[in-house]
Amino acid sequence: MRWRSLFWDGDALCVLDQTRLPHHAHTLRLADWQSVVQAIRDLRVRGAPAIGAAGAYALALAAREFSADPDRFWPRLREAAAVIRSARPTAVNLSWATDRALRAAEVATDPQQAAVRVLEEAHRIVEEDERTCRALAEAGAREMRDGERVLTLCNTGSLATLGVGTALGIVRVAWELGKRVHVYVCETRPLLQGSRLTAWELLQAGIPFHVVVDSAAGWLMARGLVDRVVVGADRVAANGDVANKIGTYTLAVLARRHDIPFWVAAPLSTVDLDTPAGSAIRVEQRAPEEVTHLGGVPVAPEGTPALNDAFDVAPAELVDALVTEAGLVRPPFGPALRALKQGVPA
Repeated sequence: MRWRSLFWDGDALCVLDQTRLPHHAHTLRLADWQSVVQAIRDLRVRGAPAIGAAGAYALALAAREFSADPDRFWPRLREAAAVIRSARPTAVNLSWATDRALRAAEVATDPQQAAVRVLEEAHRIVEEDERTCRALAEAGAREMRDGERVLTLCNTGSLATLGVGTALGIVRVAWELGKRVHVYVCETRPLLQGSRLTAWELLQAGIPFHVVVDSAAGWLMARGLVDRVVVGADRVAANGDVANKIGTYTLAVLARRHDIPFWVAAPLSTVDLDTPAGSAIRVEQRAPEEVTHLGGVPVAPEGTPALNDAFDVAPAELVDALVTEAGLVRPPFGPALRALKQGVPA
């Protein structure tokens, strides 16, 4: 892999612009915190772990800017943190990482030291995610059989994280272990993160795959062509309910209908014990133009209204396993998730 979803160049955050993939691998250099927030909103950087790290770096840029005005430093920094958290409300990693960076600042004795501490914390979040993704992917890959046909949704690889990935990371590590996997990639409307991004990653890795339209998933299962469904998550509630890219609920129902294992791959940082169940998760509503247009080209009559929930919630009862860096967690999820979270850095 010769590219990274994001990296710090010593003075600014550099982001691989995912809105321009697969045709252009263009890196944005973001030197102020507002630009990072906008890049998160615009999906130029996306994926729960990656936007978490981006949020921490956004706060580092804000702290550097605000340190020139010590009298107003703390209220401005806390206001910036609130703005950063709101950029993508469903993905818990964004608020988790932003709050973690803010806590690092709050133990400093002055604004200059606070700015240094926030940047150091952002670097730690990146380093931890690299290790977490590898451990998660290895745990899932060990459980996969040679020759499996895996169905996945959206993009959960290196583009969505700081490491090998989550759901797609499992596939990549299984391939590295010599297991001859084949991937069916749901195109993932409305923004085609499957056909644009996951296909791009699989081509880079040389892993065999087919892109399929989202509505073909059930027919593939009915024909016996899918051995396992593996998806990522943007938030896992305390009871194991999973918020993920819209279409996840449909795949979970279809997998249960066809007796196919349904796995959710997510780091423990994505588990939100403060959210008791999926019904309490705020689902992000995005612009209707994402549905009525494709690549900026209208695909519906002018004036067509559209609902654009970015996520849905799959109930825990439809999830066969949560794949984490601590290994596979199986139902009932609540007690196990609480126990595992006790050992995760806050």
